[in-house]
Amino acid sequence: LKKWKMSSDLEAETGDICCASCDIAEVDVIKLKECNDCDLVRYCSDECQAKHRPHHGSQCKERAAELRDEILFRQPESTHLGDCPICFLPLPINGEKPMLSTCCSKWICDGCDYANILRQLRENLQATCPFCRHRVPTTHKELEANAMKRIAANDPVAMAQLGFTRENEGDYDSAFGLWTNAAQLGNADAHYNLSIAYAKGEGVEADQTKEIYHLEEAAIAGHPRARFFLGSFELKSKRHDRAVTHWIIAAKLGLDGSIRVLKQCYKGGLVSKEEFAAALRAHQAAVDATKSPQREAAAKAEVTGG
Repeated sequence: LKKWKMSSDLEAETGDICCASCDIAEVDVIKLKECNDCDLVRYCSDECQAKHRPHHGSQCKERAAELRDEILFRQPESTHLGDCPICFLPLPINGEKPMLSTCCSKWICDGCDYANILRQLRENLQATCPFCRHRVPTTHKELEANAMKRIAANDPVAMAQLGFTRENEGDYDSAFGLWTNAAQLGNADAHYNLSIAYAKGEGVEADQTKEIYHLEEAAIAGHPRARFFLGSFELKSKRHDRAVTHWIIAAKLGLDGSIRVLKQCYKGGLVSKEEFAAALRAHQAAVDATKSPQREAAAKAEVTGG
């Protein structure tokens, strides 16, 4: 660490940004690059970075963990599902599951789907997608054809969903491959499913480190259930503050399960009255944002068979 401190002192004295290894200053013809894992030091070349690594390793690892936590514990603006593309209201995450249109890979809320069905019945129209108006497939073969068309267009939602289908068929290797490709494109559901695959050892050797990594990636992308299970991991490790933070973030996204756990944490003294009250208010606001008369009508029709 002495060499890094010398470089820092030199920067403080001169006001120049310097290579942590050789102290050369950044000028027009010399551009320094940050360490691959942290933002503490810069280097003029790969050789300097490799030479300096033994002096920087522990500090780099500590700072990289801090940067990771800054990203991990940031409150997402919405869940990974986002809004219905038709009514623009947040999609629900508790109970009722939105419909996926395989023709366009759009998640459609029950309310908009129900309204589209009523319109088609009223006007005696053929069944079409509420979003893109593509004809609704009537056979498994047509569903697969839609999925493959979307996958050919590099659609991560289609990849993740076909992976789920392959898993249900017992083809874990294909499921793992599809989820891996979708996760590389940033799909939160794919990361979540990969975490389960690594937990169960399905299609891949069981690996808890990778399980947690994919849970974290899904949580960062707004997946509330991934966030919930991260809280459970932290609780098992006796890191109560981190567990509670995960559950509060998930509660603010509207996850009912997190509120139930936070209630127990409040009774056990792990959460203050103010923290629990704030989580309750945020949770209710998130749930209320997903409600609409159209969605309520759809839910009522499902119950009554209307």
